[in-house]
Amino acid sequence: MKWQQELPRCLYKRRSIKLSTANELFNQPLQVINIGTSKFKEDLELQGVETIQVDWQPPAGGNLQLLEALDFFQENEKVEKANQESIQRIKDAHPFLIDIGLAIDVIPGMHSKKILHAGPPIAWENMAGPMQGAVIGALIFEGMAADEEQARALIEAGAIEFGSCNEHSTVGPMAGIVSPSMPVHIIENRTHGNRAYCTINEGLGKVLRFGAFSSDVIDRLKWLRDVFAPALKKALVLTDGIDLKAIIAQALHMGDECHNRNKAATSLFYREMTDYFMQTDCKTDTLREVLRFIQNNEHYFLNLSMPACKASLDAGHGVPYSTVVTTMARNGVEFGIRISGLGDKEWFTAPANFIKGLYFPGYSEQDATRDLGDSAITETMGIGGFAMGGSPAIVQFVGGEVEDAIQYSEQMYDITVSENSNYAIPTLNFRGAAFGIDVRKVIETSILPVINTGMAHKVAGIGQIGAGIVHPPKECFEKGLLRFYKLYGEEEANE
Repeated sequence: MKWQQELPRCLYKRRSIKLSTANELFNQPLQVINIGTSKFKEDLELQGVETIQVDWQPPAGGNLQLLEALDFFQENEKVEKANQESIQRIKDAHPFLIDIGLAIDVIPGMHSKKILHAGPPIAWENMAGPMQGAVIGALIFEGMAADEEQARALIEAGAIEFGSCNEHSTVGPMAGIVSPSMPVHIIENRTHGNRAYCTINEGLGKVLRFGAFSSDVIDRLKWLRDVFAPALKKALVLTDGIDLKAIIAQALHMGDECHNRNKAATSLFYREMTDYFMQTDCKTDTLREVLRFIQNNEHYFLNLSMPACKASLDAGHGVPYSTVVTTMARNGVEFGIRISGLGDKEWFTAPANFIKGLYFPGYSEQDATRDLGDSAITETMGIGGFAMGGSPAIVQFVGGEVEDAIQYSEQMYDITVSENSNYAIPTLNFRGAAFGIDVRKVIETSILPVINTGMAHKVAGIGQIGAGIVHPPKECFEKGLLRFYKLYGEEEANE
């Protein structure tokens, strides 16, 4: 047949064209894109070949179990719908500061022998130095111990119960210690009716949250309880609540990211409260002390932004099939996350990382404890490290360049469900901050959430020794996805 006669000629012609094209290709200067190991790039560069390196790894690191879970929930309608519901609840939440009260009177589950701490649950013997120091200080403050020796004896006798702040609608920076008679801000999410709590920020220097428990630390805690808190309570009675969501939104436009930089937010809060303080029956000297304390403490608002984020994220927790992360917290030993579609007390943990950044003079990485504190609740909400691109000054504190901060903010869109138009970033053309960390996307892309944070000395009481950038261990998200798959995968298979 004709086609049989023509076939050899066609094949020859096609082969000639291919050889000609190949010759032309190899007679031109090569510009190579190397994907994977950089060894090939290095060899080519030795030969003078221009090469661009692309860092690539297979999704989920090639882990077959994780890939199976990802495939199962990829474009799953139930998951997509649940995630949209979760982030809509978070976005619609409207936190207000409505009051201040003693922890034992307002925090659910609190009692006279209970101490709350930052991060996932942890036993006393496993706590990091700063957290143990803060617990000791709290027991001295409560009058339950006269000194460190008595405090340790009380704990070792089993007289004190410990609990995670996050499991009690509470958050705390660094060690995050909350004891029964500590005053706590009361934040109410007026959209959904839930509340969150946080202690008063003590300021910088030797403070309880870094494990210090000297007499001046205890005296400051008593002043906050006996003088500051009653004055703030009187002022708040005159308000209809202080709109924290509005303050955060405005502060982001003024160069804050509301985790490590709170200068604008604290100033806005100070302006909001001053007239109310002046209307109270507090004595002039008391008013001057109270107002000066807020004015001189640029981090005051941190202990308001944290519970504001907590109240919002708690509203998005508990949505079946949702893969949205609603908690990221650290106790100085372990990093833990919680996921909306899983249980309130289901933590997925792994050893916390060490922070990379700038150390204060005289300190180095040998002095630092592991990542510590509940303040990553801000990043979970999409501010803090996620909003660094709108807070250029933060790089002077945590290290890096302005371009790095912008790149971090842009990268977070790859691992989140949506953008929060309530919290816009001016330098990104007022794009809403990335929010709704999706466990699936973290595993698929191998991009981990970015957190900017302070570094604590591993010895109790020395305090902050620097600040920098840290990421959660990937293992937390791997465990979370596999647990999610076990629960919902089996459910889907049985339908």
